[in-house]
Amino acid sequence: MKDIMLVCSAGMSTSLLVVKMQEAAAARNLSVNIFAVSEGEAINHYDKISVLLLGPQVRYLKKKIEKQLEPKGVPVEVINSLHYGTLNGAAVLDAALELAK
Repeated sequence: MKDIMLVCSAGMSTSLLVVKMQEAAAARNLSVNIFAVSEGEAINHYDKISVLLLGPQVRYLKKKIEKQLEPKGVPVEVINSLHYGTLNGAAVLDAALELAK
């Protein structure tokens, strides 16, 4: 099972996107664990994730988090702004699954 963590400032705006991603995963019968946390909580989950996606508003964290997760082999990417803004859960799920390969 893939564990996909979304990170934003407070974990609230990405929570809406998580719901859309979960709906897209359910429609495809995919077994994935998708959740959102604040940037301050993110480090507490590093040992149990397959992919970390950053909300566009916290893109400045990418290099720092990549450095922390590089030894674990966990990919880090910023969510496409258009997909984020339109809550396109299917597209964000596709991106996360591609990164997790």
